[in-house]
Amino acid sequence: MTTFESVKIIYRVENRISEFITHQTVLTLATVNETIPYCASCFYSFIPTLNYLVIKSDATSNHITEAINNPSIAAAILPDKLEIGKIRGIQLTGKFIIPENEQLTAAKKSYYKKYPFAIAIPGDLWIIELEYIKFTDNTLGFGKKLIWNK
Repeated sequence: MTTFESVKIIYRVENRISEFITHQTVLTLATVNETIPYCASCFYSFIPTLNYLVIKSDATSNHITEAINNPSIAAAILPDKLEIGKIRGIQLTGKFIIPENEQLTAAKKSYYKKYPFAIAIPGDLWIIELEYIKFTDNTLGFGKKLIWNK
């Protein structure tokens, strides 16, 4: 089997991908400042109708200042509970957005519904607009990947 046979191309966030993203809680955000990479773990919520991930973090943190300066980001999402032999996970790229108006309203609704305690925690909400997702799901068969592109 070639590499291409193990990849299924889809053009919307497919239900299996959407369900996986919705049910997890933490992503690893990767940013870059000139040539120096940086990563940070962030709680997130997902707005499937907009293909947005919402995170909360301080505007002065390394990952946020780098994402503002270079809005092309990458991230990874693993299951909250890992199961040996059942590898599942997301690798993604996206565009970092400073939410305003309707975007900010949608971000608040999504994030604080999932994490109501976060209202009391300082920080700002930020959006990652999904552009590419590779979902590896060995429960569908070894090496099976679902690909989504904006």
